[in-house]
Amino acid sequence: MLQEEYEKRRVLPRHLRKPEAPETPFSYEIRDAVAADLPHIREIYNYYVTNSTVTFDEDTMSLAQWKSKYDYLRKIGMPFLVASSPSSQILGYALVSPWKQKKAYRFTVENSIYLGQASTGKGLGTALMRALLDASKQAGLKEMIAVIADRGADASIAMHTRFGFTEIGRMGHVGFKFGRWLGTILMQKSLK
Repeated sequence: MLQEEYEKRRVLPRHLRKPEAPETPFSYEIRDAVAADLPHIREIYNYYVTNSTVTFDEDTMSLAQWKSKYDYLRKIGMPFLVASSPSSQILGYALVSPWKQKKAYRFTVENSIYLGQASTGKGLGTALMRALLDASKQAGLKEMIAVIADRGADASIAMHTRFGFTEIGRMGHVGFKFGRWLGTILMQKSLK
């Protein structure tokens, strides 16, 4: 009882309290990536390389590697998008790359979507997926493949399912990272 009374006395009266600042709404713009975005994209991706199994890369990517990838995707007309905040901070990115190098596969792509840590759980992945699907259709692409880690990527699997991707196969024990074997789930969506 005494503790409750003490706690009540510790609260300042309403007129003496500092007004609470309204929370800034999460806002962003999705646009084509430009070369100046690459250091931020590299930072986002390299976080996942060193801290997760959602990518099977074990070595971080250099800025030169990202520039080469960016130049290649631009040359062949593949969508490469970023989400940026009103202050121009890169919050996440989405891209597609050729599924295989053989010419017959030229209308089939693999998608990649990565978000900065502060941007997860806010619907940004969904917005980037929607924009990536639209941009891929506009680019004349016909099939999109998602290769998703079979552990630790439940949110990615759920999002792909919501967008109409269907599971087309699983491969077990095809990757080895952080001292354990990992598999992949393959999902596909027609863009017609």
